[in-house]
Amino acid sequence: MKQLGLFGGSFNPIHSGHLHLALGVRKYLQLDGVLLMPTGEAPHKDSSAYAPAADRLAMCRLAAKNRPWLSVSDWEMTRPGRSYTVETLRHLTQTQPDVQWTLMIGSDMLLTFDQWRCWQEILSMARVCAVSRETGDRPALLEKAEMLCKVAPGAEVTVCPLGAKPVSSTQIRTMLQKGQDASCLLPKNVVQYIQEHRLYGTGGAGLGQGSTE
Repeated sequence: MKQLGLFGGSFNPIHSGHLHLALGVRKYLQLDGVLLMPTGEAPHKDSSAYAPAADRLAMCRLAAKNRPWLSVSDWEMTRPGRSYTVETLRHLTQTQPDVQWTLMIGSDMLLTFDQWRCWQEILSMARVCAVSRETGDRPALLEKAEMLCKVAPGAEVTVCPLGAKPVSSTQIRTMLQKGQDASCLLPKNVVQYIQEHRLYGTGGAGLGQGSTE
């Protein structure tokens, strides 16, 4: 059975921290690949700060370019209404029954996982792998993973021993709006896209050459 990771998020914009997580989990669990699933309308976020869906999708596709293990789906963006992980996994498990899915999440999402819609059903459809986003949060993640597995027998929740890379899309947008150089936190082709499309109120300012990650 094919082993794939599912990595969802607003990717507003996609950055080196996202790629660090995706690659780290893929190597740790020896996955065949990772599917990026940019959200259309997220249930717990203010979408007014989002770049247009078409731009966020394009940046994800640029980040996946030259990374044959990484692919991108627009399924959540093209369906109406808010995006919920349980609905996405229902779709994926029905359309790709030959795939075993691993849901890849950051530490903040694991710590609130039992507040997600139909979270126990999610655990019945996919393994969950969390990655630290802040230094020192691993003990709390391990405790949460153990609790979830006790409450949902048969669930598989693991914490990847990947070093934290504390960078966020919010941080990058703030830097760009202030005219600060955030290029080292973004893939080169994403930097170019932001410049060309004048995203995040930059007018092309605050960007250098971009990272090679």
